[in-house]
Amino acid sequence: MPGNPSVLFIGGTGIISSACVREAQVVGFDVTVLNRGKSKLRPLPEGVATLHADIEDDASMAAALKGHDFDVVADFMSFTTERLRRNVDLLRGHVGQYVFISSASAYQKTPPPSLPITESTPLRNDYWQYSRDKIACEDYLVGLWRDEGFPGTIVRPSHTYDQFMMPLMGQWTQISRARAGKPMVLWGDGTSLWTLTHASDFAYMFAGLLGNPAARGEAYQIMGDCVMTWDAIAQALAEAAGVRDVKLVHVASETIGRVLPDWWPELAGDKAGCAVFDCSKVRALRPGFATKVPFWQGARDIITAFEAHSELAVVDAQLDAALDKLVAIAELKA
Repeated sequence: MPGNPSVLFIGGTGIISSACVREAQVVGFDVTVLNRGKSKLRPLPEGVATLHADIEDDASMAAALKGHDFDVVADFMSFTTERLRRNVDLLRGHVGQYVFISSASAYQKTPPPSLPITESTPLRNDYWQYSRDKIACEDYLVGLWRDEGFPGTIVRPSHTYDQFMMPLMGQWTQISRARAGKPMVLWGDGTSLWTLTHASDFAYMFAGLLGNPAARGEAYQIMGDCVMTWDAIAQALAEAAGVRDVKLVHVASETIGRVLPDWWPELAGDKAGCAVFDCSKVRALRPGFATKVPFWQGARDIITAFEAHSELAVVDAQLDAALDKLVAIAELKA
C-alpha cells in the first residue's frame, strides 16, 4: 500500500508557512521542514520531520537534501533568482511539484489597471526591489516550465498575518502612541481598501494546490475576504489595545517617504493604493473556503501575543520621533 504523499517546507516556521505545515498534516501529507531549527515563536506540531541546514550556505543545503525525494516542495525562503536556481538545481528530478511563494506586491498597483486584481494583472513594480526580485523568480520558473516541463507552481500572498505579526507599518510603536493619546499616522486619506488574510485562512486554500496536477505551471493568488480601509485596520488594533477614541492623522505617502525613506518603497510599490482580489481560481481547487478569523478577532490575538512577548512589544524611539514630525507637518497643512 502506498504511503501518504510527502511535502517539504523550505522554511516552515514563519508567519504563513507554519500555518501551512499544520494544514498539510490535516489533509494527509507527511510533512518535513527544512530550516535552521531556531524558531521559538511557532513550534512545529508533533509528527513533523526536520532537516536542519543554513539556507544561505550551498554546501549545507546540498548535504541536508541529499538522498531525499518529495512529492511536493514548498519554498518560502527564495527571494532572489540565485537562491531559487540553487534550490531547483538541488531538487530537480527529486520533486513532483515545486511551489514557489511569490508576492502580490509583484502586481502593478500604482494604480492597478482594474479591480479586482486577478492572476492576469500585469506584474510590474517600479519602487520595491523585493517585488522586482519576486517577479524575476517567477519569470525563471515560467521559463523552466515552458522549456523542460519543470513542475513549478507560483503562489502570490498579500499581507498575511498571524498573532505574532502586526499588519500596520510602525508596528508596536503605533500601538504605544495610541495608548499614550498620541495620533497613529496613516498614509493617504485612510480610505484605501486593503485585504488582510489570517495565516490559517491562507493555509486552507494553499493546501488545495499541494500535489494537485492541475496546479503545475500555474500561478495562484491566495487571500481571504477581509477587505477594510486603513482607518478601520488602525481602529481595530487600537480598540483591541484598549483605546476607544484613537486619533488618526493622515499624511501623503510622498511626505512620509521624505521623513521615513525606508518606508517609501513598500508604500509606493504596494500599500498606497487599493488592493482587492478575485481568488476564485485557487478556491476551485479546495471548495468550502470561509474566513474563520475576522480581523477584530485577529487584532485581539495580536495584542495579546505581543503583550506576552516583550521582544515583540518594542517601541522604536527614533520612529516615534519621526511620526511626531509627520503629525506636526500634517497640522501645519491643516
